[in-house]
This record gives sequence, structure tokens and C-alpha cells, in this order.
Amino acid sequence: MWTRPDLAIAVTVALALGWAGPAAAFPWSIDMFRGQSVQPLARPPRVMPRGTLPSSGGEPPMSRDEAAASLKNPLASTPAALHHGKELYDIDCAPCHGSTAKGDGPVATHTAVPATNLTAGASAALSDGYLYATIRNGGSVMPAYADAMSETERWQVVLYLRQLQREAKR
Repeated sequence: MWTRPDLAIAVTVALALGWAGPAAAFPWSIDMFRGQSVQPLARPPRVMPRGTLPSSGGEPPMSRDEAAASLKNPLASTPAALHHGKELYDIDCAPCHGSTAKGDGPVATHTAVPATNLTAGASAALSDGYLYATIRNGGSVMPAYADAMSETERWQVVLYLRQLQREAKR
């Protein structure tokens, strides 16, 4: 057991050596305050190889109205493009808009705002650029698919949607 004089000597020695608690006992605990700061974007990022994710944020921002006026579908309506557009539509769009784009998908009754019928009314008259921008940016309750689909895939969905609109007119 420590006696009172031994304890007093131990405390005096500890204070003389600079021990004033856990922070002083571990001088590296304040290295984050004294160390060199890291600025990860101080240098521009490396040039990304072709086909990888863009480091600049991808396509420039564009509203649906701007896209309606300036964007035209660059893809031809080939069987391969329509097939891939159908696959993407079935995965991303059909749950709300339904397999025939009439707004009757299996989740349509569970949303706060009903899904739009894309084959009739004002939706059928929208330009390809407007539809593309809606897929890319989302709508009032529709999520954006900019991170889920490439530019080409979004245009393929627009091609397939046009096919569904033509079939609905028959």
C-alpha cells in the first residue's frame, strides 16, 4: 500500500515529468491539430479512362424545357435498341407506369401521386428531349435515373416508349 508521503512523492514526480492526464500522456492524440492538412482536390483529379464514371459530374445540367427545345434522339429505332429499351423500361419504369405505359403499374396505387399515362394526352405529345430529360432529372415525384442509366440507355427507353405510344393508338 502507498503511504501518504509515498503518494505525495509519486504525484510530484508525475507532475514534474509533465503527466497531467491521458491527453498529455499520449502526445499523438493532438496530431490532428498540429498535422499537415489534406486538401484532396487541391490538384485536379487524374484524367479518367474512356468508359469510366465522369469526374466532372457527367452531362451539364439542363431543364426539361431546354432539353425539349434542343435535344433530338440520336439513335435509330433498331430491334436491338428497342429490345434494350424494353428491358430498361420493364426494370425502371413499369413498376409505376405499367407494362403498357398507361400508369397502371403494380406500385401505382401505393404512390402519393398517381403515375402518368404516357400513351395519351399531353404525355404523348411531349418531345423526345423532354422525355429524355424527365428520365434523367426525374419529375415531381418520379426519381432521377441519371445515375442508373447511361445517355444511350435513356434514349433507348425513349425509343421504346414511342413504340408503346404507337401501339396504344391502334
